[in-house]
Amino acid sequence: MSLKGLYQKFKKEIKVYKLVLKDKRTPRLGKFFLGLAIGYFFLPFDLIPDFIPVLGHVDDAVIVPLLIYIAIKLIPKEIFSEYRNQLQLEK
Repeated sequence: MSLKGLYQKFKKEIKVYKLVLKDKRTPRLGKFFLGLAIGYFFLPFDLIPDFIPVLGHVDDAVIVPLLIYIAIKLIPKEIFSEYRNQLQLEK
């Protein structure tokens, strides 16, 4: 997959996550973890500062996917599928 293709997929997933967060059917705990993952990714703070060699950047690569994984396990798959299909049709 090219870098451009990866970027497009990432952008689409962020849109899906935003729609899932707004959905009333999404469980609160799922919204919490998904919102936390998005917030941690976009906000300028880190648990481990980036100036610490290796660990500063690895925490982003571990924490964000872990939070998203937890959220995906807590949120019904049908909600994700519905919004992914909806975005696919909008193309």
